[in-house]
Amino acid sequence: MVNSSLRLKSIDVHGKLTGQTGNSRKVDHMEVSSQLSSTYLSCTLSETELSTMSIIWQTTSLLLLLRCCAPGFCMRDGIVGGKVSIPHSRPYMVYIKDSNSKLACGGFLIREDFVLTAAHCKRSHLKVYLGVNDTHILPHGIEVEATPHPKFNNAPGDDIMLLKLKTPATLNKTVNIITWPECENKEISKDCMVLGWGWQDYVDGCPSSVLKEANVTLIDFKKCGTNYTLCTNGSIGPAKGDSGGPLVCGDAAQGIVSFYTESSGVYLTRYTRISHYHQWIDHIMNKTYQQQLKTWRGKLYELI
Repeated sequence: MVNSSLRLKSIDVHGKLTGQTGNSRKVDHMEVSSQLSSTYLSCTLSETELSTMSIIWQTTSLLLLLRCCAPGFCMRDGIVGGKVSIPHSRPYMVYIKDSNSKLACGGFLIREDFVLTAAHCKRSHLKVYLGVNDTHILPHGIEVEATPHPKFNNAPGDDIMLLKLKTPATLNKTVNIITWPECENKEISKDCMVLGWGWQDYVDGCPSSVLKEANVTLIDFKKCGTNYTLCTNGSIGPAKGDSGGPLVCGDAAQGIVSFYTESSGVYLTRYTRISHYHQWIDHIMNKTYQQQLKTWRGKLYELI
């Protein structure tokens, strides 16, 4: 049986990384002591070997740093000009990811079995993750059946999609639904909020690993141009990676992050106006409910 102990010398890698023993005593040299049967062997590493280890440590640290700033790995904040959300304070938020690509979008739970998001987020292998705060710590993903609006054609307009969860959500403190408008003519508060795990910069950036939010103000409908979109402008708001997330005004999700345009340094963000599509949403969800009723009735008849 081998009884061994390993003690590491301090190495400077972007500051001091101090090797310590179990009693927190600083070690001045690297000594590998091994006891094999009754034979005791003690050796001290040479300066050349220590220098080689130092180079390896520095190279590894540099590679990790570069990886953290590579697309998909950068640990920056998302939502341009936003702030980090209090963990699980927005339990309706849903993280959406395609298992075959780097695509990531936001979404929000509107019923135990339905998530609302943007149609341009549609991919073949989407999964939703509920109760997420940090995307580095994801729960088990739920498979979905995607139903984009039939008029959506990868152009602005009708950018809305329902995701039916194959396993309905269990509602609790970290997973819950948000209300949405069922009347198109109802007045909307101009003080709103957007949320997401997207980029922190409109031009270049990396997705945030933690959920962020920002306060935005709706502009006049006439400046927005259509009755099926809502708009905000300015240097604060959603960016790449925030698509599909909610525009929350008051206590309700009024819009879905769709796209933004830039003119002379001014960014205009457009959101799909949910109330304009309430009949379509009701139709899809009620259709699913009716199908479930037929299935339940069929099983009941089998038992009788």
